[in-house]
Amino acid sequence: MAVLSTTNLTLADWAKRLDPDGTVPTVAELLSQTNEILMDGVWKPGNLPTGERVTIRTGLPTVYWRSLNQGIPSSSSKTAQVDEACAMLEARSEVDKDLAMLNGNTAAFRLSEDSAFLEAMNQTQATTMFYGDPATDPKTYLGLAKRYSSLSAGNAQNILSAGGSGADLTSIYLVVWGDQTVYNIFPKGSQAGLLAEDLGEQTVYTESSTSGAASSTNRMQALVTRYQWKCGLVVKDWRYVVRIANVDVSDLLGLTGTQELTDTTAVIKLMTRALYRIPNMAMGRAAFYCNRTVHSGLSIMAMEKSQNVLAVQQGLTQFGTPTAYTTFLGVPIRRCDAITNTETVVS
Repeated sequence: MAVLSTTNLTLADWAKRLDPDGTVPTVAELLSQTNEILMDGVWKPGNLPTGERVTIRTGLPTVYWRSLNQGIPSSSSKTAQVDEACAMLEARSEVDKDLAMLNGNTAAFRLSEDSAFLEAMNQTQATTMFYGDPATDPKTYLGLAKRYSSLSAGNAQNILSAGGSGADLTSIYLVVWGDQTVYNIFPKGSQAGLLAEDLGEQTVYTESSTSGAASSTNRMQALVTRYQWKCGLVVKDWRYVVRIANVDVSDLLGLTGTQELTDTTAVIKLMTRALYRIPNMAMGRAAFYCNRTVHSGLSIMAMEKSQNVLAVQQGLTQFGTPTAYTTFLGVPIRRCDAITNTETVVS
């Protein structure tokens, strides 16, 4: 698998380039610790102030066998342009100045308070990457689940059904990140990643003890931080994402029903098929994404080492302690809890 060039930057790479004082890199580390998909995604500035205009090839030119002294007609490829929008995620933290000073280390106390906002933004971003739908919320961007949501759509060959039909369904995604395949964007001319802006000490209005609403007469001094994350997702070539949908979680954990290892819908067989749906694995950095329930099931398979699951590997020390990530045929299996166990059937 090819290594991405230095122009393909992760969120942490962008943070370290753009903020030499260390503040934003710390934020980037906090985010990547809780959501592994953010460690893998390629980030680049969009070519529009509001996102990215992508030119997609929709048809190949016609080519001909030619005889000597005989001409051929001209031909050309067909393309289409698609605009992918960025969304703007924000949060605002207001910490009572006197409460922060009681701690003795105001900066550390503010970080401990603000970490909850970081986690909320992290979870919202990850959820949107999978389930974002501008049709229901125009402020968001289009996520992977909505792009790969029908077995009769034009990209249906990259949607594999694991056969489940119950109430505990989930999905596994294979994504090949690259600047010609799938990548994240931020608006042209803006800062990459999460912006943490210290607004300093401000007078803020507090809730009234009687009405429960903010009153124009109740004020306090607060230390204010504003967080903002302008982000979007571009699937430039739909062939570089594969969704394994309709995975029955209880079947997977028990290796029963649709997930018996001898069944054609067993996820380890579908994961193999998913790899062969990708035209060229050298186009970027590949990874599987699943939630911790599915990840635990695959890790158990790796430890049991039955002949049916030898493709699933887990890094171990000589004492059996996990020291690396679980892989499938060399491709990392990454955990992302934003993927739910309550998905509807993809049909």
